[in-house]
Amino acid sequence: MSGKRRYFGTDGVRGVSNVEPMTAELVTRLGMAVAARLRQESRHTRIVIGKDTRLSGYMFESAMAAGIVAMGADVWITGPLPTPGIAFITSSMRADAGVVISASHNEFADNGIKLFARDGYKLDDSVEREIEDLMDSAELRDMRAPAPDIGYATRINDVSGRYIVFCKSAFPDELTLDDMKVVVDCANGAAYRTAPLVFEELGAEVIAISNEPDGKNINADCGALHTEALTKRVIEEKADLGIALDGDADRLVLVDEKGQVVDGDAVMALCATRMISSGKLARNTVVATVMSNLGLEHAIRGAGGTLLRTGVGDRYVVAEMRKGGYNFGGEQSGHLVFLDHMTTGDGTVAALQVLEVMVREGRMLSELSGVMTRTPQVLINVKVGVKKPLEELKEVGKLIASIEKELGEDGRVLVRYSGTEPKARVMIEGPDEAMIRARAEQIGAELVKYCK
Repeated sequence: MSGKRRYFGTDGVRGVSNVEPMTAELVTRLGMAVAARLRQESRHTRIVIGKDTRLSGYMFESAMAAGIVAMGADVWITGPLPTPGIAFITSSMRADAGVVISASHNEFADNGIKLFARDGYKLDDSVEREIEDLMDSAELRDMRAPAPDIGYATRINDVSGRYIVFCKSAFPDELTLDDMKVVVDCANGAAYRTAPLVFEELGAEVIAISNEPDGKNINADCGALHTEALTKRVIEEKADLGIALDGDADRLVLVDEKGQVVDGDAVMALCATRMISSGKLARNTVVATVMSNLGLEHAIRGAGGTLLRTGVGDRYVVAEMRKGGYNFGGEQSGHLVFLDHMTTGDGTVAALQVLEVMVREGRMLSELSGVMTRTPQVLINVKVGVKKPLEELKEVGKLIASIEKELGEDGRVLVRYSGTEPKARVMIEGPDEAMIRARAEQIGAELVKYCK
């Protein structure tokens, strides 16, 4: 098995549609390799395919299905459904894998493929590498099914209803959202039907925005990365809460009744402190990434818990949670994983956990989010010509060490390369924003100097 990744990144295969690697030809080959690797000997292999609302999704859905059925496996096509919805359907329908066609929060021209195992968790890195090797192997074409054994492709039409019922089950039966007014920004994405109905059926008055996808407006000035329109509407409607999802609805950003943005770190602090006090946080530990703010760490420690950090990417958060027996974790960006309910990030389910706290305590989000005091944080990106190993950049290392000594326990420094762009990312936290910005720019300049 080769060690270097050729197609898969930290969250599947991703790129500009109709440009290598995101072409119909490659996706067909990927479908063939997935079906070959996961083939069941005793019965037809069953694979679920879902997508978000991008124009290119139709092309990739057909290409993926063609590759899978060519290998003798059956395909269940769901149409537009959130990424966590595909994870749920894959597991609940006892499929052998789930395929999500989505580029998440990216613009419409991009697209990608994410894969889930039969248990609803993302495929292990080792299995993805085996699939990559199959894609490039000469033997793949010889593994195609004979004509009588070609698979079937079936469209299943009731998956949205199943997923809505599942989401509602994550909210306590004894509570309702009566008298709550919420604005839901669907990002013109996969949750444009499901998310408003979940909150509405639980009793809330729902104002849905960015819920008219046309194939090209997904994430366009809306959703979790662009909350300006949501903020304006929350204030205009005098709503209790604004809920922003991204294109595939696996992340959540909130807007409180005052129009203030509440990110993933603040949501984790809010939920974790309640889970600690009620004895529901496994091992009193939250799993987050190195990007989460020090304020989250302080809030959890103050409540008697521990914050455990991983590398960037929700798949690494989930992997650590499963390894250590933890049940809650996430990312500052809004990927929030409540393993008691879902195997991956789910923006709708996460919003329901916050609404539960609001209803039980009778308090507004602006007050609840005060559980965390954010440490000033600066993140800069610098373009580099070559991504030299950081441990080889001695002068950069000396500078980082001196800044860490200057900050002491009141701050931290994180330097890493982007996994998808020719950039280095420098993040510094500390008590003085002007000072940490200057120090971040110092490190950035040194990186540019030595990585030409």
